[in-house]
Amino acid sequence: MSIQLIRAFGPTIAKIKIPNEMVKALNDYVDGLIIDKKKSKELSAGANLAGDVTQEFKLEKEFSQRVGWLDLISKGVFQWIQMSTNQSIKEFKMIDSWIVRQFQNEYNPVHMHGGHVSGAGFLKVPKTFGKYVQEEKDGVKHYAGGTLNLIHGSKQFLSKSTFQIRPEVGDFYFFPNYMMHTVYPFKDTDEERRSISFNAFVDQSIYDTF
Repeated sequence: MSIQLIRAFGPTIAKIKIPNEMVKALNDYVDGLIIDKKKSKELSAGANLAGDVTQEFKLEKEFSQRVGWLDLISKGVFQWIQMSTNQSIKEFKMIDSWIVRQFQNEYNPVHMHGGHVSGAGFLKVPKTFGKYVQEEKDGVKHYAGGTLNLIHGSKQFLSKSTFQIRPEVGDFYFFPNYMMHTVYPFKDTDEERRSISFNAFVDQSIYDTF
């Protein structure tokens, strides 16, 4: 597995690539849920999540295991923590994993997750997220619509307080559960922004050390 460690601020962030065949399997699974109204209602997670979005589904454990999603995430977390702390986790317990279907003018407010470790990645991305109402000057401003923004602490000399992620299909990012984050609304498209997230526990002794 190719994994990139990002030291944007105090807590590390890690980035991996979801294999194309797994992206397809996850999208096919969600597309099936959209059609199956009964099952989509059973797996609906919207009432327990922060987003003001069209739909949010929990992934079934059996499917997560069969498609290799659980294995990919656990291996990614193992490498991330090993690279960050020089310690090897012995425990990985997925709490839940879910899909977010977001369309124009919808958003995810600033929030954090449960467990010890979390992450978010992208399964579908619109061709455009829109552009600023006001004219951009010299390309300095970068439209934030549809981006995932991780937040930690406050801006200081040589230290950012935010890390902005522009979605690319297959990109997946790991971060500590307590890291605040948000997704801004986008516009000028009817296409879907589809993401996938998870929460999990690792060794309590390692989590408490840092």
